Amino acid sequence: MFFDFFLIAVRNLRARGTRTWLTMIGIFIGVAAIVALVSLGQGLQVAIGEEFEKMGIDKIILTPGSGGALGTPMGSAANLFTDQDMNAVRNTRGVDEVGGMIMTIAGVSVGEKIRYGYVAGIPTDESKKVIESMQSVEIIEGRGLKSGDKYKAVVGREFYDGNRYDEKVKVGEKLYILNNTFRVVGLFGPIGNPDDDATVWIPLETAQELLGKEHVVDVAIAQVHENVDVAEAAERIKKSLRKSRGVKEDQEDFSVSTSEELLESFGVVLDAVSFVFIGIAAISLIVGGIGIMNTMYTQVMERTTEIGVMKAIGARNKDILLIFLIESGMLGLAGGAIGIGIGVALSKGVEKIMVITMGVEYIKAYFPWQLVVGTLAFAFFVGAFSGVLPAIGASKLKPVDALRWE
Repeated sequence: MFFDFFLIAVRNLRARGTRTWLTMIGIFIGVAAIVALVSLGQGLQVAIGEEFEKMGIDKIILTPGSGGALGTPMGSAANLFTDQDMNAVRNTRGVDEVGGMIMTIAGVSVGEKIRYGYVAGIPTDESKKVIESMQSVEIIEGRGLKSGDKYKAVVGREFYDGNRYDEKVKVGEKLYILNNTFRVVGLFGPIGNPDDDATVWIPLETAQELLGKEHVVDVAIAQVHENVDVAEAAERIKKSLRKSRGVKEDQEDFSVSTSEELLESFGVVLDAVSFVFIGIAAISLIVGGIGIMNTMYTQVMERTTEIGVMKAIGARNKDILLIFLIESGMLGLAGGAIGIGIGVALSKGVEKIMVITMGVEYIKAYFPWQLVVGTLAFAFFVGAFSGVLPAIGASKLKPVDALRWE
């Protein structure tokens, strides 16, 4: 019986092809927007999660100021970390090593052409392993910075791919940075976004000298020993820094964040943004549902005589109700299926455009089966729910009145 009702619904929808397509427009626009936004949002979360996994959960990020690692630009706070602070962290129980770095935005010249980007002062002693593992990059040509280097530099993909300058920068070539000439000794592999890939690494001591920041760093990364609880180590680091900097609890002029805390912060921000955009996209679904309701009311009026005939030959109220609910549900389901296809195409298109035009590889579309199945089910529910009132009205028509309808 249900299969017969399904065939009747398909026949009726096909008979009104143009109206059916127009009715589904609101549904598949809303579904396409939701699928595209959710897939890109989840893809970004997955990509960020993978980057934090590469970084390691044994890292603790220390930044000056009380805004937190996400809210404090490097080097913007007045109270940077001194050698005394670094030694206090290094001597904290559970800490294996701590490395500091300086970052600034400066003009970098190759020949006559100058481009502005990040210049990072990286340690050349044993602490550099912490920074390198945090960056999750590897030297693909030449070598990294080493002890004794002064005016040496390691550059990212934007330099050796020729994206920033007319010519590709090679190992051995010269760069003009902070009014000094540096020689490129190595190239590091792609990180995934144009800002990081356009960074120049120079020795920390050289950066401190040129920027007038001797014996201080903008940010520090601590690595804890294996099998040490990272959260407990972070609390001990806070105590050490409070003592070193002479500040009381709740009056800290620094922030200490674990990798897990940063990941959770990113997740909260992305979830909030996704929620807002999905809410906007849901308006299209509501409009689509209203369109389905309007169409189903029109069909009830147009098929009043047909309903009377069905009732006259034995169709029950619940049979009529079910036929119209199936039709409205199929409108939602078909619109959802089309919307999913459009949403997939949109999100993959955005992914490709971001890679080609901006070199950003973090934005990737991600389509878990829960997203596809859930979206289809939701679209079907919207369609069926929108058809409830028209279906109830159709089921309550009296056969005699329906047969006399013109």
